[in-house]
Amino acid sequence: MNLLDYHVLLALSSGPMHGYAIKDAVAEDSGGTQSPLAGTLYRVIARLMTEGLVRETNAGGGVVHPGHARRYYTLSAAGRRVLADQARQLKEAASHAERRLGTSRRS
Repeated sequence: MNLLDYHVLLALSSGPMHGYAIKDAVAEDSGGTQSPLAGTLYRVIARLMTEGLVRETNAGGGVVHPGHARRYYTLSAAGRRVLADQARQLKEAASHAERRLGTSRRS
């Protein structure tokens, strides 16, 4: 799993979102380091759906928007498990780096 995948799953952990909202959440959660273009984002979402980590939902509540109909996506149970595992791995990696660098805070 790459960092963009992680941030898309993290964004969806807050609840169903449409693509543009996912893009904004990814940019915000990553401090601007991840700012995917629409084509890239939708390829990632499609792959995560194929992997069973994300699914399309009708969370839009029938709200009509001008232009194309918005598609909403949500995290599946498998996606939530993968996200939790990835978060644990990142936390362990950060702790290891802090120990190696001598910057860990001891409580």
